[in-house]
Amino acid sequence: MTAKFVSVEDDAGKVTRYSRHDNGGGLIAPGASVAESARIGPMTYVEHGAQVGSGCRIGHGSWIDRGATIGDRTVIGDGVRIGRGTVIGNRVHIGSHSRIGSSVLIEHGVHLDSDSTVPDGSEVIAGAHSRLAPARHRTHRKAKGGLAA
Repeated sequence: MTAKFVSVEDDAGKVTRYSRHDNGGGLIAPGASVAESARIGPMTYVEHGAQVGSGCRIGHGSWIDRGATIGDRTVIGDGVRIGRGTVIGNRVHIGSHSRIGSSVLIEHGVHLDSDSTVPDGSEVIAGAHSRLAPARHRTHRKAKGGLAA
């Protein structure tokens, strides 16, 4: 039988206690919201503040960063990274091993092939061929403070 909770320590020594999602066994951080009907693959992490809509399927080994929002009936492949504060619409398909940056907006119905890369602050517009639009309306949030000297 698989444990209902898993404690994970990060590089800074902070321990987070994730709960396993009933449908697929993915790891859900406290403060994340995942619909019961969503399937979260094993070894997939959904971080604090992230929201996953109903009917979603997220593959094995993916990572949904803090504050990301995933719409209903979206399919995300294996080994996909969704950046902080990214918003993904309904019925989106993201192929395996893709990298979606922080503060990205992906419109409803977009299909991204495997190994796709979407830079921080971009907007992906739906159409006959999904295309990347310049990031005029969604600026990338910079971290507070500077680099240590």
